[in-house]
Amino acid sequence: MQLFVGLGNPGAKYAGNRHNIGFMALDEIARDHGFAPWRSKFQGQVSEGRLGREKVILLKPETFMNLSGQSVGEAMRFYKLTSDDVVVFHDELDLTPGKCRVKQGGGHAGHNGLRSIHQHISPEYTRVRLGIGHPGHKDRVSGYVLADFAKAEQGWLDDLMRGISDGAAHLAEGDNGKFQNAVALRVNPPRSSGGQKNGANNGPKGDKPKAAEGKQATAKPAKPAAPAQDDQPDTRSAMERLLNKFK
Repeated sequence: MQLFVGLGNPGAKYAGNRHNIGFMALDEIARDHGFAPWRSKFQGQVSEGRLGREKVILLKPETFMNLSGQSVGEAMRFYKLTSDDVVVFHDELDLTPGKCRVKQGGGHAGHNGLRSIHQHISPEYTRVRLGIGHPGHKDRVSGYVLADFAKAEQGWLDDLMRGISDGAAHLAEGDNGKFQNAVALRVNPPRSSGGQKNGANNGPKGDKPKAAEGKQATAKPAKPAAPAQDDQPDTRSAMERLLNKFK
């Protein structure tokens, strides 16, 4: 069994904040994979379901970000899990928007939600770091993470959420590489051959471009060759030959 934790702050006021991207990820997984309705438990919202062969508990702590560890610790003890069974989805300032990286253990890097979880269950859990970018100066961080995603960011945000849902079963089974590949295929899909800058309108090697084919199609037909003259002797009179020269 796995415990997937999404970090965020409860209530409609914070629902669209960059700090709530962890909640958004779990909502996408629950919706796409047919999880049970959310219910209140462990000082948070809980939903149960399966990802591939694994049973997974989704948890969104409602203790506010800086007390998230209370909810996570309570759920972990109830299900008799260890920190190795816990996966935490959270916003990451040090990754460009749309990037997703999986990390095992490590420090909290000043993230209040991770700091609280460290205190309650130890640092040895898996983190899914979801890039939101950095505002450029540490004094602007608080206002930045507690602001809603801009309309211009909705495209990559939607792709990121879909990618997380696509790869969720791989993550539950411990295949972090396949999970990250699934996310990358959504966020940065491979370009089709038609999208290449060079050779977009050309056929296989040796074929002529369509533009050249069009020119050939509209070219004027060649004039027919003059019929070959007969080899028979000229039987016209001298007067007839003279008149023919002036026609």
